Amino acid sequence: ELCFEFGLELDEITSEKEIISREQGDTKASGASDVILYKIDVPANRYDLLCLEGLVRGLQVFKNKCNRYQCDLPVDPMFAALHSPQTEAVRPHAVAAVLRNITFTQERYDSFIELQEKLHQNICRKRSLVAIGTHDLDTISGPFTYTAKRPGDISFKPLNQTKEYTATQLMSLYKTDSHLRHYLHIIEDKPLYPVIYDSNGVVLSMPPIINGDHSKISLKTKNVFIECTATDQTKAKTVLDMMVTMFSEYCAQPFTVEEAEVVYPDGKTCIYPELAYRKEKLSGKFINQKVGINESTEKIAHLLTRMCLLSQATGAGDEIEVEIPPTRSDIIHACDIMEDAAIAYGFNNITRTTPRTYTVANQFPLNKLTELLRQDLAAAGFTEALNFALCSQEDIAEKLGKKISEMRAVHISNPKTAEFQVARTTLLPGLLKTIAANRKMPLPLKLFEISDVVLKDETKDVGARNSRRFCAVYYNKSPGFEVIHGLLDRTMQLLEVKPARGEGYHIQTADDSTFFPGRCADIFVRGKNVGRLGVLHPDVINRFELTMPCSALEMDIEPFL
Repeated sequence: ELCFEFGLELDEITSEKEIISREQGDTKASGASDVILYKIDVPANRYDLLCLEGLVRGLQVFKNKCNRYQCDLPVDPMFAALHSPQTEAVRPHAVAAVLRNITFTQERYDSFIELQEKLHQNICRKRSLVAIGTHDLDTISGPFTYTAKRPGDISFKPLNQTKEYTATQLMSLYKTDSHLRHYLHIIEDKPLYPVIYDSNGVVLSMPPIINGDHSKISLKTKNVFIECTATDQTKAKTVLDMMVTMFSEYCAQPFTVEEAEVVYPDGKTCIYPELAYRKEKLSGKFINQKVGINESTEKIAHLLTRMCLLSQATGAGDEIEVEIPPTRSDIIHACDIMEDAAIAYGFNNITRTTPRTYTVANQFPLNKLTELLRQDLAAAGFTEALNFALCSQEDIAEKLGKKISEMRAVHISNPKTAEFQVARTTLLPGLLKTIAANRKMPLPLKLFEISDVVLKDETKDVGARNSRRFCAVYYNKSPGFEVIHGLLDRTMQLLEVKPARGEGYHIQTADDSTFFPGRCADIFVRGKNVGRLGVLHPDVINRFELTMPCSALEMDIEPFL
């Protein structure tokens, strides 16, 4: 109930013994812990709730049992990190901070390590954006140097290993590691690898892969040096703020963080962590209207304060000033503040009201036309197929006898497989591949698909647009052009377009490398070219591993709305 009030969902109440029993049986569960475990779903952007410390303090503030985080920074930074120009092409950003005189217990230590791992998987995008390194400050000495070197020139003893390895050897060693092998791709193709040294030449870490064993933290660690290297500076600062705010409460002076000075190659210096508090102003009327409540400005300010957003009425009308702490990086817009006010007020406490406007729901016209066509095309004896919207470059170009440079195709910047390199510009390859996969089925094979293709369009804000297409193919021992032509006539009959030039539809001879010469025609409706039909070229049929002739029809259905 408390979780629901706070805007969280308690997923399950269980125990280690119950989990093992459910997954592996009662015999394996004997001897497992009976300690109650609470599984809580946390919103993806609430990084401050990813550890027990942040969750407990958030709930305590919500119940008015304590105040929110308020971290202090000493006047002078104690440690400097020197940034070399070699890192620009690998991981150009670095931030750092120190937690001084911290006291770890086993539970606190486990939570500290667990938060790093959760941040790595979440905001750090599996270390590709940010990698966190934590070190025992008493085993190293500043200033620290963040640079990049050739893999063969980096040598150190990595975490939990007994001997030194070069970076090249480490990449080979960790290819079989169930945990670290997922991060190797981030730097393995780079000519230089990032590395952090102390003033004595001791390697602290080789981000984003592994820390050095020399500076590893333990339960006895009293001073923790935290460094974050990144390709995204904003994310790096957010991650550092989370790490220090969550665990600075265990320092001898609670909520005190020691700054670090980062010196860039151009001589610019930055002090981290920033722990920036910012203020936003909004009206009580805005929150009341959006949430559907009617509360005073003072009550709304109190609700926001319960959500760790220290707020007060300014006295200028119903204006509220909200101070957003560094732990709440999820607050980007006034709507985020309004949402927190709604959570604190209680969704169940909001009075149900009837909307002031009446609307009649209607199906999207294009989808309605699509559904009607699907039914009638199926009644005409054709079977519907549904194919992937992504395909290979070869499918839409070489296999159809065209050049990829001439296609208005949207390319995927980082395709996972060769089968998903571009967004399809035509439905035909998908249907031909479906036929190839069903060649053993009785002939004839008559397939159709009505789906979107994606085309580049500079007039659109995203540079591309969707276009709803209709495609049909007929595969048999004879080409069956008359079957496809008959399907076109039936489709036009359904769309109430008469066969005539001018205001009706007609076909006109065309040349297309996909189709057999002299057996291809453009489809014109009211003077506009909307598609093409014909007998496929034998080379196209062979490239799709087919052995019999095939006729095809493809047209745009959006002009018929």
